[in-house]
Amino acid sequence: MSLLRIAKRQEPLGVGGSCCVLAAALALSLTLAGVFLALGGTSPLSALSVLLHGAFGSRHALEDCVLKAIPIYLCALGVAVAFRLKIWNIGAEGQFALGAIGATWAALTFPELPKIALLPLMAAMAMAAGGLWGLVPAILRQRLRTNEIIVTLMMNYIAVLLLDYLVYGAWKDPTSFGFPMTPLFSDSAIIGRIGGTTINWGLAHCLVLGLLVWAFFRFTRTGFAVLAGGDNVRAARYAGLPYDRLVFLVMAVSGALAGWAGFVEASATVNRLQPSIMVGYGYTAIVVAWLARLHPLAIGVAALLLAGLRVGVENLQLDLQVPAAFGGIIEGAILLTVLAGGFFTTYRFTRRRRP
Repeated sequence: MSLLRIAKRQEPLGVGGSCCVLAAALALSLTLAGVFLALGGTSPLSALSVLLHGAFGSRHALEDCVLKAIPIYLCALGVAVAFRLKIWNIGAEGQFALGAIGATWAALTFPELPKIALLPLMAAMAMAAGGLWGLVPAILRQRLRTNEIIVTLMMNYIAVLLLDYLVYGAWKDPTSFGFPMTPLFSDSAIIGRIGGTTINWGLAHCLVLGLLVWAFFRFTRTGFAVLAGGDNVRAARYAGLPYDRLVFLVMAVSGALAGWAGFVEASATVNRLQPSIMVGYGYTAIVVAWLARLHPLAIGVAALLLAGLRVGVENLQLDLQVPAAFGGIIEGAILLTVLAGGFFTTYRFTRRRRP
């Protein structure tokens, strides 16, 4: 009689095998979503057709997908930097909020500056605010041995409430008829659009930052040290790598990239700061980063797919009256199935005969 046992692969699955596992995980998550729709009385095939057409069936839909993919990509890029060192930064949502706050401060304080000076200042303030917000859990982790998952998650709520405090109080526009929002940014504080499309130049920011992060891990000594530290902390310390400083570095960079996303969203999309800017991009970024296996270039494809999911679910709400929470259900199912599928890239089942 033979039994199944788990054995570690001598070599992880290649690109082809990993793609097959990923495709199977996505198919399973969509199947689970179809089951939930059927239980709610909605035809899964009709819902899938509406979702795909609403997300990718027209130029307007595609542009909307790209617009939503820009902040998701930047947050996911930051999350991936921390995850490479096995530091679990769940705080991209809060770092995104702090970045938007930092950029708004610069826009409201120096509205008379020319665009060539104001936009870099807004980006710098957003990165500084997001990076410092990311450093706090890193310092607590290395000095007080706290759990960075809990600390970064709890700090999200503080950041969002701080944003609410500002738009309901000190920064509230007196001409907004009571609505919580800041005054509109000056023209020099707004990131423009590309040609005759609705897509803003934040897309170019994504391309440049993605290439920089890829080059950092591919060609620099510090990037190699981060990868080595993520593979084996004890071996990294034994080899003399400055592990504590690496933790501070990746959390600061992670927060800065999420903060940059907040700057782009506040400047290019809403042209002001308001509570509606917080729509969960930081949480979606976690799914995107794992879906792309933390690869900076693959994150772009995953971000576009998850943004398309968001746009498609909006159409499901309008056409089939599907609850808004359905998008969160699909994202959660994708995350769980992708994480479970990662098991098969490293381990396999073998048969063992019972004596």
